[in-house]
Amino acid sequence: MHPLAEDFSQLKDSEIEEKIHELSKKFYQTHNPNVQRQISMFIDLYQEEIRTRRAKLWQQQYQNRDKDLDKLIKVK
Repeated sequence: MHPLAEDFSQLKDSEIEEKIHELSKKFYQTHNPNVQRQISMFIDLYQEEIRTRRAKLWQQQYQNRDKDLDKLIKVK
């Protein structure tokens, strides 16, 4: 993690998505490649956090799915 990055666990998904949106706007407003690289790194960090959260949520939903339907389908 980047030393200047905040603790993502304290942010809601909507707040992370808003930060991605804000940083994307700033990325296109500047023409300095070094600044763009730093902004891009933070965008990647936020996007990875969103992907991780969604994967964890999907895994929880998969674990808690209704398994009774599996008994109804019989493949021969």
